[in-house]
Amino acid sequence: MSIIAKGLDGVVVDNTSISEVTSETSSLIYRGYRAPELADKCTFEEVAYLLWNGDLPTRAQLDQFTSTARPHRVLDPSLMHALQDIPKQAHPMDIVRTGVSWLGMEEEDSLHMDLDRTRLAALKMLAKIPTIIAVGYRVKKGLSIIPPRQDLRFTENFFNMCFGKVPEPEVLKAFEVSMVLYAEHSFNASTFTARVVTSTMADIYSAVTAGICSLKGPLHGGANEEVMHMLKEIGQPSRARQWVLDALAQKRKIMGFGHRVYKKQDSRAPTMDRYGKALARKLGDTRWHDIADIVEKTMIETKNIYPNLDFPTGPAYYLMGFDIDFFTPLFVMARITGWSAHVIEQTQNNRLIRPLSEYTGPAEREVKPIEQR
Repeated sequence: MSIIAKGLDGVVVDNTSISEVTSETSSLIYRGYRAPELADKCTFEEVAYLLWNGDLPTRAQLDQFTSTARPHRVLDPSLMHALQDIPKQAHPMDIVRTGVSWLGMEEEDSLHMDLDRTRLAALKMLAKIPTIIAVGYRVKKGLSIIPPRQDLRFTENFFNMCFGKVPEPEVLKAFEVSMVLYAEHSFNASTFTARVVTSTMADIYSAVTAGICSLKGPLHGGANEEVMHMLKEIGQPSRARQWVLDALAQKRKIMGFGHRVYKKQDSRAPTMDRYGKALARKLGDTRWHDIADIVEKTMIETKNIYPNLDFPTGPAYYLMGFDIDFFTPLFVMARITGWSAHVIEQTQNNRLIRPLSEYTGPAEREVKPIEQR
């Protein structure tokens, strides 16, 4: 009998030069750079360039990169009309999934995209996905659509499209930190999904659409939404410890804790927590972080389980003003960089991903006529 690695636990399926997650040291590097240090010192666009090109850009390279991307922020009128006709009950992740799939339909001969066209498609999605999310955000609220601006930086433009203004620097920095930390994370579920699709020689839009579908699940990208629902259910710091103890006694899953790779703490979580708390102090609303601190302390004391990145990101996004069901689309905005890097890497050294399975059904048997069954 074969040894079954459920969930592919511990299985190394390929090489990658994009990022490394080291469970023993709870560390994450992008192209050799520590992700928390990149979050402290770099913009999201610098990190996107790094993931796609192998090194951080010079000033001239970054200027060229951003000036090339910004005109692509505008959506085709046909997609704009489609987004305005979305069902009111649609989850924002479904809106993003449909929007990216639509972008793929705009490509001529998407079955035969070479590497240059694939790179350009990645740049287009980096520019257009924030617009898709912002349009969906405004439409679901019944508000007029705010078009993208080319004179604003990535984060500034997104906030302006969503809220009609550019927020304070502390808000922008906390958001940019989340984008950098969410940008890439090795062979996680959605990235592996994108690589599997790419291995069939499907186009990058198909791979990213599949990645979005994988990310929607609450055990992956949807966890940041569940974290905020949990904090709101707890409501007050005074209720937090007993709420966790009761939830554990009821065998409820505490969202935002634990990780399939990290043995202890997710290396990204302390950085996001630091910027999230600075944001809370600036806005004068520390209640959610006060609750989160007690939840975290209780989980470590009782279960020795540490928070992952989704845990501090949930309250930070909530304080920024985003509706909870839009948290995971924000994850998509960031992870498009990692997905695209993996699509390109898979394309350059491709082999169809086709694992085996061990059959546990009935032994071979004869098909009898219906009268004899």
